[in-house]
Amino acid sequence: MLVGEVEKLYPSAKMLVKEKVASRILAKDASLYEFSDDASACAAEYMGWTDLASNPPYPLGDIQAFADDAIAGGLKTVVLIGQGGSTQAPMTITKYNKVDSGMVSFKTLDSDSPVRVRGILAEVKPETTLFIISSKSGGTIEPRLALRAVRNELAECVSEEDLVKRLVAITDPGSELEKQAKEEGWAAVFPGEPTVGGRFSALSVFGLLPAALVGIDLRELMDHAIEAERRCSEDAIDNPAVGLAAFLYDNYLQGRNKFSFLTPKRGRVLGLWIEQLVAESLGKGGQGILPNIELDALLLNKDTGDRTAIVYQTRTDLWDERKNFEMSLAYLDPAIPRLNFKIDNAAELAEHFIMWEYAIAMCGYLMRVCPFDQPDVASAKQAVLGILRDGQPAPDFAEDYIGDVHTGEVEVTVAPMFDGVSDLRGALRALLGSIKPGDYFAVNAFLPFTGEGRREALETIRHGVGVTCRVVSCLEVGPRYLHSTGQLQKGGPNDGVFLILSADELKDIPLDQEAESLGALAKAQAAGDLMTLADRGRRCIHIHLPDHSGVTLRALSELVVEVLEELEQEAAEKE
Repeated sequence: MLVGEVEKLYPSAKMLVKEKVASRILAKDASLYEFSDDASACAAEYMGWTDLASNPPYPLGDIQAFADDAIAGGLKTVVLIGQGGSTQAPMTITKYNKVDSGMVSFKTLDSDSPVRVRGILAEVKPETTLFIISSKSGGTIEPRLALRAVRNELAECVSEEDLVKRLVAITDPGSELEKQAKEEGWAAVFPGEPTVGGRFSALSVFGLLPAALVGIDLRELMDHAIEAERRCSEDAIDNPAVGLAAFLYDNYLQGRNKFSFLTPKRGRVLGLWIEQLVAESLGKGGQGILPNIELDALLLNKDTGDRTAIVYQTRTDLWDERKNFEMSLAYLDPAIPRLNFKIDNAAELAEHFIMWEYAIAMCGYLMRVCPFDQPDVASAKQAVLGILRDGQPAPDFAEDYIGDVHTGEVEVTVAPMFDGVSDLRGALRALLGSIKPGDYFAVNAFLPFTGEGRREALETIRHGVGVTCRVVSCLEVGPRYLHSTGQLQKGGPNDGVFLILSADELKDIPLDQEAESLGALAKAQAAGDLMTLADRGRRCIHIHLPDHSGVTLRALSELVVEVLEELEQEAAEKE
């Protein structure tokens, strides 16, 4: 049951009810977005998501039958190859289901990292694995090249004839991916709905096929969705989507243009889906609301005036884990506006997908922002394609040390406002010294997050900035964030500070087309991100490391901590 606990009724809720926004969304009324010709035209093309529950465009029975047959045939593992909206909802659904069912292992490959590719392939047996290639357009570069890398790696142990029988495509009709799958004789091709954008596709075949393959009953899932769709499309003050939209928008008007998402570990994958939906839908035209998945409630023990908190209780099997999370919430400053939700099982996720989709469409209406396009994501893609075509741009400078540690060549490129810095420490001082109250900081890392010491070192950087500078601080996984918060970073307000990281791969995976290797693709994406952010006047630097070892990343994190301590001491001396 969708229930949100909020301290008060926010004024814009009455406006949404009076202007019948919820029912007009269900009716796919593009005139809601008539504040610009482009917005209303885009809405007219991409509102097919509003009744996916009550009017599914692809037969649920056919999806369930395919999944049941695959499981009966000995399916043990599903590997989803995709990016952005085609992967976020499936990751959320299948990770929530992992404890509930665990019938089939589900893995997501949305990374350029050869470490991630090799790690996944080492854990699967091709004869009991389905590889789903999921892409609406069929042309997104990351899944296209990831599939090529997977096929190259598996060629030594699986014949091409056998491998194609393990491939499944989910793509919009008429795409190049559909054409390829049919020509090569893949196991199945599932058509997407062209009027449903990627981040609104959770309850389309993009989300439903993975759900069915890991053992979720689609009828039960969609029963929850149908009830949520009914409630969220009502022009009523107790509509949960109206309440959520009003909470976000009215606090946004008060300068709280960020929210921290707090949940036990199991629920954080939902935060990734919410992060993309909110940031990519609303972060444009100089506006935006930043979602931040926060691990440390102590960072909210003092109200900085620029954020709210959204808390999700999830089912946890250990008493200690539940109590630990509840105790952490006691440290939240009561002055921070807060909204509370609860999810007990994977089927209830459907309700929250619908609530958030309707609420963000309402926020777009209130903010006069088209929630269905992503113009700055497209511009970043073009920058990457240019680098792959013309070659990697030279760094501004390079050095062989990180602090006192001799690591090998570290390449550094800085945004124009930091011209003149000539060493790594100076670049970090310039970047971190530019942070002021109301800003946010993000580590945009094109690195493997698995492996000893890697994530821990990156979290040290993120957390250190959050504590020292008292700002919202984010850790973003590349290239995933390019299709998520990357839109907000480039198209939203200029209040972000960005540390972009990439590294040479010790055992790269070569490619025969478009990019020299997966590692080269990651470096091009990091460089393209720097170029696009800098072109929009953002404060950013790109550090390309000689390797991605935990030792190298820890050396960088220690240098960042030193710089933060220096800046903090200098600020204290000035007071």
